[in-house]
Amino acid sequence: MLKRFLRLATIALLFILVTAGLLYLDYQKFLQTPLNIEQDMVFAIESGMNFSDLNKKLKAKNIIEKDRYLKILARCTDRANKIKTGEYNLSPGLLPDQLLNTFVSGKVVQYTMTLVEGWQTHEVLDAIKLNNILETNLKSYNPDTLMAELAYPEIVAEGLFFPDTYNFPKGTSDIDFLKRAYLRLQKVLDEEWQQREANLPYQNSYEALILASIIEKETGLASERATIAGVFVRRLNKKMKLQTDPTVIYAMGRQFNGNIRKKDLDINSPYNTYRYKGLPPSPISLVGREAIYAALHPEAGNSYYFVAKGDGSHYFSDTLAEHNRAVVKYQLRRGK
Repeated sequence: MLKRFLRLATIALLFILVTAGLLYLDYQKFLQTPLNIEQDMVFAIESGMNFSDLNKKLKAKNIIEKDRYLKILARCTDRANKIKTGEYNLSPGLLPDQLLNTFVSGKVVQYTMTLVEGWQTHEVLDAIKLNNILETNLKSYNPDTLMAELAYPEIVAEGLFFPDTYNFPKGTSDIDFLKRAYLRLQKVLDEEWQQREANLPYQNSYEALILASIIEKETGLASERATIAGVFVRRLNKKMKLQTDPTVIYAMGRQFNGNIRKKDLDINSPYNTYRYKGLPPSPISLVGREAIYAALHPEAGNSYYFVAKGDGSHYFSDTLAEHNRAVVKYQLRRGK
C-alpha cells in the first residue's frame, strides 16, 4: 500500500513539476512575444478603470490572449495599482512589460492648439468652440462673461491669453485650457516687467501690455517693433494722442469692412486714440513676448510719426510736416 502511495505521489509530483515547467516556459514565451498590435493605435484607459477592467478591455480588443499572465506580471512588479488614466499610443512590436511601463508612465497622447498673436478674445473662443477634443465646461462663449467663468471676475478678457501652441491631453476642459493660457501670460508679463527700462510712461505692467497689443497690431516687420514702441512712448510722454489705426478698428468692431474713413476717426469710444489721449482701457489683441519686450525696451530716437509704405514696413518721421509728405507719397498717391 505504501509503495503504491509513494508511486502515485511521485507521479503527481512529476506531473506538477512538468506542468509548472510548461507554464513557466509559456509565461516566458508570453513575456518575449510582441502583443497583437498590427498598426499604431490609440488605447484609452477611462477614468475609474481598475486593472481588471483594463485587462478585460485588452483581451476584448485582442491585444492580448492570455490576460492572466499580464495580471501576474503586473502584480509581481507592483504596477497593477499604478496605471494612469488617459490615451496612450501603442505600436507594433510592443512587449507586455513595455505595455505596462507605458500605462504607468502617464505619457498620454497630446493634442495641440495654437493661439495666434493679434487674435481678439472672440477669435480665441471661436477656435475653442471648434475644437472637438477639449471638454466643454464654459456656459457661454461670451468675452464679456469669460473671466468670471474662469474665476477672475471684474477683469476684461481682451489680451489676457498668451499666444502659443499648447499641448494637452484628452479630458482637458476649455476652462482649464484658458486658465493655463491666462497664467502663462501673467508669468511672461511679470518676467519682462522685472527687466523693463527705467522712466517708462506706465503705472503698471497692465498698461505696458495695452501698448504692447497696439505694437502687435501695428508691426508688419519684427525689426520695427522697438522703433514703433519708441514712437508711442514718446507720444505718451508728450501727452500726445497715439492716433493709431488698430484702436479705431477695434472700436468699430464688426462694422469694420477693411477701410477706415475720415468719419471713423471720430467714433466715440475710449478705444479711439484719435479722439482720446493716453492708452485705451484694455489691450486690443493677444500679445507675444516680443511685442511686450518692445513696449518695455522702446528704441531711442526723435520720430513721432510713421506711415505704412505698403510693403509691410513703415516710414518714420520726426516732424508733422515730414509725416504729411510721407502720407502723400505712400498712401494718397498709391491709392490713385
